[in-house]
Amino acid sequence: MVLVKEYRIRNNCSLEEYKIAQLYAVAKMSLNETGGGEGVEVIKNEPYDNEKGKGQYTFKIYHCANRVPAAIRAIMPKDALILHEEAWNGYPHCKTITTSPWMKDSFKIITETMHVGDRGDSENALNVGQDVLSQREVIYLDVTRDEEIKSAYKKEEDPKLYKSAKTGRGPLVGSEWAAQCDPVMTCYKLVTVEFKWWPFQSVVEPIIVSFMRKAMVILHRQLFCDTDEWCDMSIEQLRALEEETQKKLLDKRHQESTTQTKFD
Repeated sequence: MVLVKEYRIRNNCSLEEYKIAQLYAVAKMSLNETGGGEGVEVIKNEPYDNEKGKGQYTFKIYHCANRVPAAIRAIMPKDALILHEEAWNGYPHCKTITTSPWMKDSFKIITETMHVGDRGDSENALNVGQDVLSQREVIYLDVTRDEEIKSAYKKEEDPKLYKSAKTGRGPLVGSEWAAQCDPVMTCYKLVTVEFKWWPFQSVVEPIIVSFMRKAMVILHRQLFCDTDEWCDMSIEQLRALEEETQKKLLDKRHQESTTQTKFD
């Protein structure tokens, strides 16, 4: 069985701003989640211009034996939890493929994202065929709902409490915040999960989906609450930050201390 989910994440920023905000949030989260021998290893981060289009290509290795949910740790060998991620970011479109060298063709997560300046009401933002539309489940993720993250809650990353000093945005309160905020944009993320390892397939695939859902919400809560940190950055400053982060990750992965997020 292959699970197909389309997540729609609305954000209180413009489409142009999100290009910087997302990259900043990913770099910061990578540092926070790296340490104790685990975390993110950036192998490549370089421009591409080929038949796929034009954008930024990244190849990362995730060492995450102790970061995945306990139910997966209980049944998977440690080597299976070293994941490879390739991403082609041709903003506003992005495609990411995550694999496990240990599991080879038995495990794959494909995330295809389109970023649109709307409120999450585009019926087929990724322009997929009817076969995919008939399989997908559309899910709106609300970054203000603490229920989405449970034990990972942090007061300083709560959009209901944050107000940007530079932009005046926030706090995001009430059930209609996404319909009323300005500016606004939506991330449409079509996630396909395939895990072919009998008899665990029906158990592990939903766990992976739940893990990814929680990670998306956490990242976008942090993104909003860091508005004052990224709102004035240029793409050149962002690329310099990524280069600096890549060097820091090499050292930090071998340090004992880490601010590991609770994903169980």
